[in-house]
Amino acid sequence: MRIKGNPGRWNCCLRRKRDGSRKLSLQLIAIVCALALAGCTAKHYRRFADKEAYRLIGQKSPLVTNMEPHFTIEQTNRLNLENLLEANGTNDFLGDAALLEVGAKIVSLDKALDLAVKHSRTYQNNKEQLYLTALSLSFARHQFTPIFSGGGSATYSVDTAPRDTTTNILGQSVVHHNDQFRETRPFHSQGSIAVEWLIRDIGKISAAFTADFLRYISGDPRTMISSELGATFTRPLLRDAGFKTDIENLTQAERDLLYELRNFVRFRKDFSVQVASAYYGVLGNRDTAQNSFLNFQSSRKAGDRTRDLAAEGRTTQTDLGRIEQQELSAESTWVNAVRTYQRSLDDFKILLGIPVDSRIILDDKDLQQLKIHHPKINVDDAIRIALAARLDYQNARNEQEDTVRKVALAADQLKPQFDITAHGNINSPTKSHGFTFPEVANYNWDVGASLDLPLERKAERNAYRAALITQERARRNAELQRDQIELQIRDSWRTLEQAKRNYEINEIGVKLAERRVEEQELLAEFGRAKALDQVDAQNALLSSKVQLTQALVAHTIARLQFWDNMGILYIKEDGQWEELEEPPRSARTTVLDAPMVSSSPQISPNQAESAATQTTK
Repeated sequence: MRIKGNPGRWNCCLRRKRDGSRKLSLQLIAIVCALALAGCTAKHYRRFADKEAYRLIGQKSPLVTNMEPHFTIEQTNRLNLENLLEANGTNDFLGDAALLEVGAKIVSLDKALDLAVKHSRTYQNNKEQLYLTALSLSFARHQFTPIFSGGGSATYSVDTAPRDTTTNILGQSVVHHNDQFRETRPFHSQGSIAVEWLIRDIGKISAAFTADFLRYISGDPRTMISSELGATFTRPLLRDAGFKTDIENLTQAERDLLYELRNFVRFRKDFSVQVASAYYGVLGNRDTAQNSFLNFQSSRKAGDRTRDLAAEGRTTQTDLGRIEQQELSAESTWVNAVRTYQRSLDDFKILLGIPVDSRIILDDKDLQQLKIHHPKINVDDAIRIALAARLDYQNARNEQEDTVRKVALAADQLKPQFDITAHGNINSPTKSHGFTFPEVANYNWDVGASLDLPLERKAERNAYRAALITQERARRNAELQRDQIELQIRDSWRTLEQAKRNYEINEIGVKLAERRVEEQELLAEFGRAKALDQVDAQNALLSSKVQLTQALVAHTIARLQFWDNMGILYIKEDGQWEELEEPPRSARTTVLDAPMVSSSPQISPNQAESAATQTTK
């Protein structure tokens, strides 16, 4: 077999083929590495997202007083109750359930609040909602920064054409299948790097650099390479002038994060009050179970004594039956009270976010240490403070301001669309080998304008009318929010007064009931007591004790709710609260910054209102 042609040229072609194959292999390896690298950076994307979201929250946190100082959505806290004291004694008033409390951990109110902040599912959901709002803002801000993109494509194709078709103008060699057809196998690849930049009040700039590579694998090894650098500038002059829609999206995202910060701070206050209410509610149910057990014991004692008297013929069977019915009723009340206590304790565990099978009991000392601390402030002053300090009311007023911008934006969409556009690019000459860069001398550019007359604007008309309605709704919502705050303050105040008076009444009632029981016991020893009087005295004592505890708990919760409704309940990082003890001394110290308290506060409404208003500005 003889090979015709120049051997040196043939070897050169083979060398070029090897070089082309090597370059193709390197390109494929680079693509595979890039894809693998992209798959390995998921953790980096998450870390960068956290960093940016936390930075945005940190930037706006100073605008909202009492924001959690070290905000994070990472749940790295493990439930640890080992350092808590254990319950060693048993409580007979719990019956069979008393043994379950031996060795159980004693949880105080402070510890319960700390556990709730770290483990509550509801608390975590609200933290994540704030985080997601910060992520939305990060994307809105990103739209006004240079946005780079890059990519490439490669295509290998096989084409056949009849032999009598037009000769390829490129003049490449072809491989014949037979006498009627010829075959070409081109390889084409393209790469590009682009950037878009939306500049506020200027316009939108887009630029891209592209490179094309064309090679025929078989036959002629000729390669064609070209590149281009182009840019486009766009600016609306009438409708959406200055890209008002995009700017409004950024403005709203900024304000939404502020609103969500306020919502989260407001939630922290409400949540602490909710935990405290549930905590004291469990202790109240425990106290009810204990009083019910004491009442059951007294009823059993009275029943034993009456049965002895009936055996001696010193009382009637009617009185004995009444006492025995009272004994059974007291036992039923006690059993129901124990069950209610156990259920409320399990519900409280769920509120804290700890497993239901956790063996805990609440600290009775917190209930024993409760006292009546009644606020010394009138309703009108409390309303003025609330309207200055309530974060949800600030949101309602700011959302009303948002609708004004939305109406203006909707009206802008009714204008004609008139844009100016400028485009320019520089190209490279096409070469058969080596890389080629764009040459400045090889350029072209154009400037133009486009006009879209407002002949069809029904959708925009409807959106404008809807924006006007939304504005009116926002105004009414702000008014409603104001009225609801005033109603909450008045209702909280009435609840406080009612709880205080109920406590005073039940204090007297307990003393009277105790004297009645003592009197009936003395009469019973001499066989002169009446069964009906004994039953009434026992029931009155139980009812008075239960109502006394309930009134004390109700007043404590009502007081916390009163401060919360005023917007001045200060929440610390661990969920505990402080109550205001002294009024702010200057406009620099707001009601929200002041530490809070257990004693009766003396508040200056003028100072509180002006200070809180100054802070929100």
